[in-house]
Amino acid sequence: MKLALILGVLLMMAPLMPKAGDPAPFQDGRYHNQRQLPQDSVFKKLRIGFKFLFMGKPPGTRPDVEIAVQSLSRQQLLDAPDRSLWRLGHSTVLLKLHERFFITDPVFAERASPVQWAGPQRFHQPPLKLDDLPPLTAVILSHDHYDHLDEQAIRQLADQAEYFLAPKGVGDLLIEWGVEEAKVRQLDWWQQTEVAGIRFIATPAQHFSGRGLFDSNSTLWASWVILDENLRVFFSGDTGYFDGFKQIGEQYGPFDVTLIETGAYNLEWPNVHMQPEQSLQAHLDLRGRWLLPVHNGTFDLSVHTWYEPFDRILALANAAQVPLSTPQMGERVSLDQPHSGPAWWLPKPLRNPQEGSDRAMAMRQW
Repeated sequence: MKLALILGVLLMMAPLMPKAGDPAPFQDGRYHNQRQLPQDSVFKKLRIGFKFLFMGKPPGTRPDVEIAVQSLSRQQLLDAPDRSLWRLGHSTVLLKLHERFFITDPVFAERASPVQWAGPQRFHQPPLKLDDLPPLTAVILSHDHYDHLDEQAIRQLADQAEYFLAPKGVGDLLIEWGVEEAKVRQLDWWQQTEVAGIRFIATPAQHFSGRGLFDSNSTLWASWVILDENLRVFFSGDTGYFDGFKQIGEQYGPFDVTLIETGAYNLEWPNVHMQPEQSLQAHLDLRGRWLLPVHNGTFDLSVHTWYEPFDRILALANAAQVPLSTPQMGERVSLDQPHSGPAWWLPKPLRNPQEGSDRAMAMRQW
């Protein structure tokens, strides 16, 4: 009798449990996550805002020395082998597949902000100027936040790029900014499209959206699966840790390379950005091989030191024996045979990756 009752309750709950293939929840003109997240009180939002605006940030959130960047030219990119990847900064990654170029969340602005005289400022310049990019087959967008959706970059790329792949609602912004409607493909979670023989699937993420005071969650946020014959790449966009990673891994894994956010985390917003421990777990859930952490090294969007995400994910990956790639901005990575990359964030003369791992362990113990 008890077993029958339990089974009955589970069957009643089943339609409420999100599963692979379910579109993003949409109600009252707003998108929602797979599960309802705790809502911050007005007091908490004001407290966080006061801390960031008026109390200042601790030392180390910005580098005190110039970050070395490997400069790129259009010809270098055109001459590079197929299946190459370059980090250009933050979550902006350039991919070369089928001898064509694809870019994620292209942000070339000086500040990740609605205005260019205030807000988080770059630590470094991009490895190449926006004008020097090769012709783009597609621009891949994860959501509408300023550190991922750069209006001026989109306006400049409107004629240069063949297609713009975006979560639902984000494409409407692109059209407002001058992108031809025929170029824009807007996808819900689990929907897919094909460009130049490559499949792109918009997959769930746990985040939020909004560029102003009154447009909260009016557009969707997403992660992306990129499938090219025997190559599988995952791009997380922005997200908290959630069960969706396991769903994506079961549906489309294992992945050769995962581009997973590791940075701008804080205990004040635990549900919408991941701590490095969660970034590693997401990679494992996805059944990833090489982990390449993104969303770091360009803007100070939290109060941790700018190098902490690298130190922590390095220590965690070493302990879990997960292959980790941390290329310099502008450094080429082969998607077929990635390399670990230099520990470029460590202060001179420290350039041994183990130093960063030891530093991370000491920091966590402290």
